[in-house]
Amino acid sequence: MGDRKVYLYKDKFTGDDMFNGAYPCSLIDDVVFCVEGKMIKKGGDSFDLGRGNAFSSGGVDEEVDDTVEMVINVIDTGRLQQTSFDKKGFLTYIKGYLGRIRADLEKNNPARVEPFMRGAETFVKKVVSNFSEYDFFLGESMDLEAGVVLRFYKEDGITPFFYFFRDGVVLVFPGYGRNIGKEALVPPEVAKREGFII
Repeated sequence: MGDRKVYLYKDKFTGDDMFNGAYPCSLIDDVVFCVEGKMIKKGGDSFDLGRGNAFSSGGVDEEVDDTVEMVINVIDTGRLQQTSFDKKGFLTYIKGYLGRIRADLEKNNPARVEPFMRGAETFVKKVVSNFSEYDFFLGESMDLEAGVVLRFYKEDGITPFFYFFRDGVVLVFPGYGRNIGKEALVPPEVAKREGFII
């Protein structure tokens, strides 16, 4: 990404972190962000025991490696919490969530309502047709009326991809916690100039 600045996508309704804007990301059907995840090492700090080689018979500092945990970056940095749905439960949930986004768009961006609902319907049909291949996550607050994140493994079966509804997240400057007020939002012209989609 070079010198590209790091902004965060947060849930529009809770302010929960969703994903880091520096992650590889594409937009599907103008409705869903597809974010590529990867396994990363968490932990593994090394510590020098004593001073110099005071505890070493071979003249080399002894080091202890903390337990290294392998995590998926998107889940770990967003503090996403895994949940589960059966197909009926998912359809009940998604109907309410999409309705919440629609109400927000009707108030703040009416021209976006029709393309959002059309694209969202197409995406949900794809999910339902391959329902068993998806895993589900919520933001840190575990709010079942806010956004759900879908994980799907593509052809290689190794690389996880995460799906977020575009109109359910906002792009914010880092350092604002869960604040998603106007002062925290990245202005559209700044986002466009630096290659971010909002």
